[in-house]
Amino acid sequence: MTNVLTPGAAAWAPGVSRADLPGGLRVLTEAMPGVRSVSIGIWLGIGSRDETPAQAGAAHYLEHLLFKGTRRRTAAGIAEEFDAVGGELNAFTAKEHTCYYAHVLDTDLPLAVDVLADVVTDALLAPADVELERGVVLEEIAIRDDDPEDLLGELFDDALFGDHPLGRPVIGSEESIRGMSREVLHEFWRDEYTTPRMVVAAAGNLTHGHVVDLVAAALGPAGQRAGARARPVPPRLPTGEQDPSGPRLALRDEDTEQAHLMLGVPGLRRHDPRRTALAVLNTALGGGPSSRLFQQVREQRGLAYSVYSTIITYADAGSLAVYAGCAPERLDEVVRVVRGVLSDVAAGGLTSAEVARAQGSLRGGLVLGLEDTPSRMNRLGQSELEYGRQRPVAESLERIAAVTGEEVAALAAELLAAPLTAAVVGPYDGEAELPASLRAGLHVR
Repeated sequence: MTNVLTPGAAAWAPGVSRADLPGGLRVLTEAMPGVRSVSIGIWLGIGSRDETPAQAGAAHYLEHLLFKGTRRRTAAGIAEEFDAVGGELNAFTAKEHTCYYAHVLDTDLPLAVDVLADVVTDALLAPADVELERGVVLEEIAIRDDDPEDLLGELFDDALFGDHPLGRPVIGSEESIRGMSREVLHEFWRDEYTTPRMVVAAAGNLTHGHVVDLVAAALGPAGQRAGARARPVPPRLPTGEQDPSGPRLALRDEDTEQAHLMLGVPGLRRHDPRRTALAVLNTALGGGPSSRLFQQVREQRGLAYSVYSTIITYADAGSLAVYAGCAPERLDEVVRVVRGVLSDVAAGGLTSAEVARAQGSLRGGLVLGLEDTPSRMNRLGQSELEYGRQRPVAESLERIAAVTGEEVAALAAELLAAPLTAAVVGPYDGEAELPASLRAGLHVR
């Protein structure tokens, strides 16, 4: 029997409704009457960190394969159906989840639900398509290798997390993709793409009951395969300390015009109550034109065009990192300035003005970022998978406003005083060519 939580129910955001369907399937919707479109996604609590070494890149590989055809549709037929209504159909894979989504006119919602359910649960994974898409994925890896900033991020993760699955690229490696068999892909799809791991999220001009009826019809067979006793898989929780491998320096020698640098430290877990303070710290540190890094590196010294900081949180680990792209001969000075900024914030925290600006930036970014249906849909699906509940926007705004300078200072002293991990992509033939300011205390991975 469908269990529906009406808008405003306890533990759910106002305007959000939920239904629990047989087979452990969850459906969440948010009505946005002022629009004429709907965004809908089938979210799975499975990502690249759930792959074995032999499966490395399987989740992303499937993202390609599932659109190649089902028992009812060809790849061309799927494309033609969406082109005929001006809709968007796509997918993305992350380290802890995967999402297959569509953005269509509200009148075309039945089509979107039917096609999404079809490709996710009834794809053919034909051997010929496996071989065809192998070449496409290998081309995607080559494109990644030609983008120094993308390559740098994966190099940094490898240096920070070492042999843990979080250190592996979502896309896999050339070696793992070349060796991936149809059997491995099919087994991963069959075992992991089950309704207890699924969340269907939809936002736009919709009614909750209509969406539930459509999803129940389209995914009913998959729910039956999971069994009447199946229950939703709960949010991913820490399974133990994921201790990064220690301060490392990862170097990739590439004939680039710029040196691309990433310096960082282990961050916070997703469920750490200090994560909002971390967001304030990150924003003040390198989140915009008024941030310390932007002012010190670009505005006052003109050392780099692009410089910023970023945070990532996983269930049991996280990172706080700084990126800068500069002329190779300026790398030493950039490293010294970045290290100096990190040391100053670790020792003295932020000013009250910096904290206030960061809070205002986060509040504005949160609200403005939820003005369209894809953003609302993403928030629904990701919140359910990661937290098992919907966080009202008002609650998030209150948490941002409640952060104090003392909390940020304590967090900065803890995180930014840790040994740095570094990654560099640029024209450097070996560690010896890198500046001593970067090599200090680090060993090459």
